[in-house]
Amino acid sequence: MTTLLTPLSFAGLTLRNRIAMPPMWSGKATPDGMVTDAIIEYHRARAAAGTGLVIVEHSFVHPRGRHSSTQIGVHSDACAEGLARLAGAITAEGAVACLQVSHAGSRSYSRITGMPPLAPSACRNPREVHGEIPEAAGRAQIEELIEAFAAAAVRAREAGFHAVEIHAAHGFLLSQFLSPLTNFRDDEYGGDEDRRGRLHLEVVAGTQRRVGKAFPIFVRLGACDEYDGGVTIDAACRAAIRLQASGVALIDVSGGLAGSDDPGRGPGYFVDYASAIKQAVTIPVAVAGGISEAAHADHLVRTGKADVVGVGRAMLDDPAWTRGAIATLSSQG
Repeated sequence: MTTLLTPLSFAGLTLRNRIAMPPMWSGKATPDGMVTDAIIEYHRARAAAGTGLVIVEHSFVHPRGRHSSTQIGVHSDACAEGLARLAGAITAEGAVACLQVSHAGSRSYSRITGMPPLAPSACRNPREVHGEIPEAAGRAQIEELIEAFAAAAVRAREAGFHAVEIHAAHGFLLSQFLSPLTNFRDDEYGGDEDRRGRLHLEVVAGTQRRVGKAFPIFVRLGACDEYDGGVTIDAACRAAIRLQASGVALIDVSGGLAGSDDPGRGPGYFVDYASAIKQAVTIPVAVAGGISEAAHADHLVRTGKADVVGVGRAMLDDPAWTRGAIATLSSQG
């Protein structure tokens, strides 16, 4: 039987187990977005505990898409040295290293970026009650966004990461394009569900052109907006099918506009979404969200709800969580 401790091989990668450190912002980057020794140790320690996959916290692909003043950047070649040290530290401990790349869209602030936010439409993000009204992206700006994601993936690959994860959840730019609550466009990027999801596919295709199809691309997909009138799980399943067809190697299931904040439903609050998406696709599906017990994570894999389980807050509190989980599950046979 497949368990949490069973290795997983896909897309040229082999995870030593199905435990993942999900991308969790550390707030430890320099003001210009450079990796610090604290960020390296933050990720290295969790890799050293035996974690199979470490997905490094969201890294902005374009200065205008920066979410916070202490966020890692992958927007410039100046980031290369720090990213290489980070990837090297993770891989030296035996984990597969993935870098999450993102653009905050209407969740960015001009006081941080020096520029007005850019989004699919000129409407405030539901997650940012005090947010700014963004500028609606024009065609040239969309092309620039696609290139920014692709260039970021090239930097990640050259730094030694094994994969990149495109952030399309938590109310950031790509989830804004997919959601009818934040996308009111009437061009090829808005209107029906397929057109609202077009940018996802163009970002994947643009990235593949630059890094090659052998370099794995993951997508963190916002599976449900959890707002009335927003993206539903059925729509997310259809988006996942399209992403699989485009060559995406793994779907990492999370929340959409509502994000990853615990909505008070107990542990595993995105598991039902992940299970639905897993039934729709054949590529691996990962899930996180309030999962803190080894037995629970193991059960999700054993019962086919997910292929990879991200342990967030528990691993944040205890860098050695994976070591303890492995010992516990091994002792149980």
